[in-house]
Amino acid sequence: MSGGCNDPETLRATVREGYTRVAEAAGSAPERAAARSRAIGYDPTQLDAVPAEANLGVGCGNPTALDELRPGERVVDLGSGAGMDAFLAARAVGPTGRVIGVDMTDAMLERARANARTLGLENVEFRKGLIEALPIDDASVDAVISNCVINLSPDKPRVWQEAWRVLRPGGRVLVSDVVLEHELPPALLASSEALVGCVGGASPRAGYLAMIERAGFREVEVMREACFGDGVDLDDPQVQAVIEASGLSRAEADHHRKAVTSLSIRAVK
Repeated sequence: MSGGCNDPETLRATVREGYTRVAEAAGSAPERAAARSRAIGYDPTQLDAVPAEANLGVGCGNPTALDELRPGERVVDLGSGAGMDAFLAARAVGPTGRVIGVDMTDAMLERARANARTLGLENVEFRKGLIEALPIDDASVDAVISNCVINLSPDKPRVWQEAWRVLRPGGRVLVSDVVLEHELPPALLASSEALVGCVGGASPRAGYLAMIERAGFREVEVMREACFGDGVDLDDPQVQAVIEASGLSRAEADHHRKAVTSLSIRAVK
């Protein structure tokens, strides 16, 4: 990660604190969360299939739409949050399949487990852990999914290595994440608000795709891409906090948000 404090534990503590606040606010603005989710690729029928408290409105794509998840498959969701993508995957793999969500934030795990009980899903579980050290056996799953989380990691290459480790041969990763088209100002990269907002930790596009290949994946394909900044409302309180903390003018913020691209990626082990 460029800029800011490079101490991994400090970065993780910042992310935990920020996403604890997100978890505590889950369901408080369902219309905004639903609108954001539709804009990044979720079908209305998918949104109707999960509790409002599971949709945090903080993703950058729909990883479950990148490839068909098949009945009986085992799936891992990296940074599973309140469980939205894990629940959609659980419905796709059916009662003979299994979905494991991994998250490091206790408030998110509590929220996800409560949502699972509400849905009555028995083929999904949530484990506490780091995405750089997954609590998953080697070569034990068919698919790894993730939605705008890997950019938050202080060791992104390790995340991709872990995804490769837990996948069976022929397994695939289905990931939505954000990358940079050009460098952002150091003040923005150093902002904890920007990190939690999935901007401060983003990597340059070429370097991000190269780390996937270095982890051993083949057939790395960008399935979809869009300007992440197009979905950023400069009047949103969270965005305004990022702008204020970074010392940017509104015009500068408007310019730099266009440098952030959301990619939906599929790759095969």
